[in-house]
Amino acid sequence: MGPWVELLRWNKPTGRLILLIPAGWALWLSPSAPPALLLLLQIMVGGLAVSGAGCIANDLWDRRIDGRVERTKMRPLARGAIQIRTALKMLVALLVISLLVVLSLPTESLKLCLVLAVMALPPVLLYPSAKRWFPFPQAVLALCWGFAVLIPWAAAETQISFSWSLFSTWLATLLWTFGFDTVYAMADRRDDAALGLRSSALTLGRAAVATVRLCYGAVSVLLGIAALDAGMHWSVWPFWLAASVLMQLSCTPLEREEASMATFGRHFMRQVQLGSLLLLGFVLGRLA
Repeated sequence: MGPWVELLRWNKPTGRLILLIPAGWALWLSPSAPPALLLLLQIMVGGLAVSGAGCIANDLWDRRIDGRVERTKMRPLARGAIQIRTALKMLVALLVISLLVVLSLPTESLKLCLVLAVMALPPVLLYPSAKRWFPFPQAVLALCWGFAVLIPWAAAETQISFSWSLFSTWLATLLWTFGFDTVYAMADRRDDAALGLRSSALTLGRAAVATVRLCYGAVSVLLGIAALDAGMHWSVWPFWLAASVLMQLSCTPLEREEASMATFGRHFMRQVQLGSLLLLGFVLGRLA
């Protein structure tokens, strides 16, 4: 069971939670909020299944290079702890679970959610290859993360039509994802450069941290707009302010010359905490 836990990254739950947070933002900022308990459970199960599938797809793409990267050299496929055929079977199983979750959604939103799920599949499966041909693969991941807003919103509202709440939450999710995954890529800069791989951390160079700060600043503004458009109670604003300030403060250690791999890992974990703080604010702002 050990290698499977590692393959699905369940031994590092941060990456699983960080996908569910934008889904929570969408559900609590949508006009029909608060969401039904069943819908919350469906989105959680679907999100975990898609996240697991993405991890397996990533490791299948990278199995030949993960062993040459310090951070990933002990991943199960890289060290031969799990066979490729077995991993492919698990990938298919998780995709089937994801499909079943979509098919279990209410009839009035089923068709739209199914279309969005199909649209999400290509970027989810292609993202791991993007580091080989695109200077900003983190933007591809951000596009994947955007569906974590669109699908829950469609499930709750049975339609996708323009509103500032939806657009701002979607764009905030894209920028937040690009920001924290750029930091995540900073840990691999030396190995990626040696292997000829690409990342936003390498492409942006010395401007990487400033770009992450700008992304987080835009996230704060956009989620503030979403909260205003959703008519949130004033109780949301202390949480919004605290998260906005702490996002900027979380970037300060990244500017140090001696920033280590552990520093980048802590930053990634901090974003889960701050995203959850924002989600708590939205929950209280809706229920107040």
